[in-house]
Amino acid sequence: MKKQIFFLSALFFIAMGNISSAQTIRWNKVKVLVYTKNGKGFVHDNIANSVKAIQEIGKSTGFSVDTSSNPHDFSDENLKQYDVLIFSNTNNDVFDTDEQRLAFMKYIQAGGGFVGIHSASGTERQWKWFKQLLGGTFDWHEPGQSFSVNMIDKSHPSVAHLPQIWKRVKDECYYLKEMEVNLQVIAVNDLTTIDKVRERRPITFGDKFPSVWCHEFDGGRAWYTSLGHQKEDYNDPAFRKHILGGIQWAIGEQNGRDYSKSHATSVDK
Repeated sequence: MKKQIFFLSALFFIAMGNISSAQTIRWNKVKVLVYTKNGKGFVHDNIANSVKAIQEIGKSTGFSVDTSSNPHDFSDENLKQYDVLIFSNTNNDVFDTDEQRLAFMKYIQAGGGFVGIHSASGTERQWKWFKQLLGGTFDWHEPGQSFSVNMIDKSHPSVAHLPQIWKRVKDECYYLKEMEVNLQVIAVNDLTTIDKVRERRPITFGDKFPSVWCHEFDGGRAWYTSLGHQKEDYNDPAFRKHILGGIQWAIGEQNGRDYSKSHATSVDK
């Protein structure tokens, strides 16, 4: 395990000092937007379950949850009220205009938080900035099956409650491309536990591939999990706590948004 950690650390900068599993959040002051828009292409059947799960997490934890599949909700005036934008199983092009994309950029630059779940990595595949925010873009996945997820950073609030080896009964092992090099890897899929019937190319990370990570980017904070394909995942208390920990990290110091720091004038920044 020490060699595995060293190998990943050499490729992904790990900023341990920025993480605190004991971070105190004033949850009654938190408001999130769950965005579920899908463009042309495959649409997951888990979206309704994921929305319900986050609504119930919000109710039990004390924060407010709005939901939307309407890209017109991406405006400066509307987004400034949210602490975190959650892209739950979004896929392909989810915006109608560059003005909407620009509002999203400015929100992040103002200190906003982002959470991406599962197929969110297949979102806006031609938009470089979004791929950098999420940490990469979807390439392909193995057929759904059981496999093991190994924890790299057990101090992170999104995995602190999980065992060192998290055995997924059935999920999809995602492979991403164009990955950022400053990600803090939280967990990795153990490829030795996967029947790689669709392996197409050498695997960059040997017998591991990152599955959960976070990083600070362009003024904001982003957390992503590639897990969560099955509808049933969102009824699982452990998976719900996984999402809640990601939301917690994305909120950060809970300082609100400062739009004076937003500087984007073009989505091609």
